[in-house]
Amino acid sequence: MEETPYTCRQTLKTPAPISCLAKGPSDHFFAGSDDGSIRIYNQKALKVVKAIRGLGEVSSVVCMSHSAGGLGNIWVASNRDALHFTMDTEKMILAKADATLSLELGADNDDVLNELSLNKKNSQLAFCLDSGTVGVVDLSTKQVTRMRTSHDNICGTVKFIPDRPSEIVSGGYDSSLLHHDFHQRTVSSRFDLGTSPPSSGVSMSPPFILSLAMSPSGILAAGTADGRVWIGAGGEKMLGVSSRASVKKKRRKWEGLKQDKAITADVGHGPIAALSFIGPRTLLTSTLMGTVALYEIGGPTADGNLVMLQKWTKATTGVNKVNAIITTGDLIIIGGLSEAGGGVIELWENRSAEL
Repeated sequence: MEETPYTCRQTLKTPAPISCLAKGPSDHFFAGSDDGSIRIYNQKALKVVKAIRGLGEVSSVVCMSHSAGGLGNIWVASNRDALHFTMDTEKMILAKADATLSLELGADNDDVLNELSLNKKNSQLAFCLDSGTVGVVDLSTKQVTRMRTSHDNICGTVKFIPDRPSEIVSGGYDSSLLHHDFHQRTVSSRFDLGTSPPSSGVSMSPPFILSLAMSPSGILAAGTADGRVWIGAGGEKMLGVSSRASVKKKRRKWEGLKQDKAITADVGHGPIAALSFIGPRTLLTSTLMGTVALYEIGGPTADGNLVMLQKWTKATTGVNKVNAIITTGDLIIIGGLSEAGGGVIELWENRSAEL
């Protein structure tokens, strides 16, 4: 295994645990906290340049990509609401009243919004709820569409499928992955990780799906509470293929949940709290307790199987429990709880990139 090229550049502390992280435009990142605050950091100076306070517990932040400079617009999941903020204002500290739009998506106070995802065109916003409901907001009309089929338990994560304009995939505490067509409100395919036994024998935790990541090429990774990562490559689109060939080869249906093009690997002791692709087949994983590892997805091999090759692994030093991980440029940014119960962010820098 290679030695990790990353070293901890700085540790940032916050009063309340970090619940979510998001890549922002022009060398900024956003950190949401359990106390209803969001801090926007300049990742070079590592200083807070703007903040939002007075929200309910923040579970997800997504940034709308734009070509101009500035911080742009964001969507925030807070309790059962999705809130839209314009960040390019003169105000240094914004409040809930500064939201330009508020959408109540949870059915009641207990139906908390868990994750938001934006499609590539910034035209659709996917969401998932504690009730197991999955839905999509059309941002041009603000029409909310809820899927007919929901998860039997909490749905914690939802992602858009690249180059499939009406398709999302969600993961729940019912251990199932659901592939939805949100225009039809139907389930196109599904897979239950509860039917896939752990390779190391007896597992003490159910395979609740805690985290999802989607590669630019359409590979899906799902992290479970029992320390496994499931990789589905059936929907992979080979990058660099000529447009005529790719049109010819484009399947009518995304096959990312097909089991004959999937692998399940034991990658950690304890829940896989966060995942992030840093390339078409390069995946970062983090356990709840802070063991971070980089994997290359190889294959299919001669026997038709995928393989997961661990390149390096490194433990967090200040983050006692990990809630989120993102990658941006040469940085890995990890957020969660400190040993004392406050918030902490570690920034790891890839030193080899400077050589």
